[in-house]
Amino acid sequence: MPCRRTIIALDATTDLCSVAWTDGARWVERCESAGQRHSALILAMVDSTLREAGCNLRDLNEIAFGAGPGSFTGLRIACGVAQGLALGAQLPVRAVSSLLALAQASGENSVVAALDAKMHEVYWAAYRRSKDVCMWHTVSEPAVSPPAAVLAPAGDRWAGVGSGFAAYPVLGASMPTLIGIDVSVPVTARAIAELALANQGTLGAPDAAFPHYVRDKVALTTAERAGAR
Repeated sequence: MPCRRTIIALDATTDLCSVAWTDGARWVERCESAGQRHSALILAMVDSTLREAGCNLRDLNEIAFGAGPGSFTGLRIACGVAQGLALGAQLPVRAVSSLLALAQASGENSVVAALDAKMHEVYWAAYRRSKDVCMWHTVSEPAVSPPAAVLAPAGDRWAGVGSGFAAYPVLGASMPTLIGIDVSVPVTARAIAELALANQGTLGAPDAAFPHYVRDKVALTTAERAGAR
């Protein structure tokens, strides 16, 4: 019988703050609308999740976190907390793409995942699921683009998921191969934990874990804001 792995996953990619623990059979989850309160909530959520699961950090095999793209502040919080907890417990850390987690949470097989990146842009990527429900092939790498510049890859019928489609309706209108759009699909720690169980993402030492921002520029200049208007 294969050894059961125990994982806790953290996410602060969006306005949600979520934590999920699993041993591959049982699940314990926390999810709250945090706004800007991720740093105030996430450690208490980790603590209450572990207490309900009946384990401590040293019982875990790894810690996973939503690595981005997404909120710059949220990504740093999730990464920093994962690193700090992992260093103390001598655990590895797994960085999982938030766009891949969005695809996993959608339940679809061919997904264009898009998050509102503000500044009149979206973070997006395209993924196709293999026969294993948690194994994905990246068709279009994570990128940041103006909504009108995003095109679904050729072939297949793609499902559009994520807040990017709600923020910019032109995004869906520019993709005739979309079979549907679901703007309600969130990025969650549960989806990150599911992917971690399937060895998706990058596993390494805590000090080697970094957010994947995709975009380095965080604000428009005055001239750029005027031009956008």
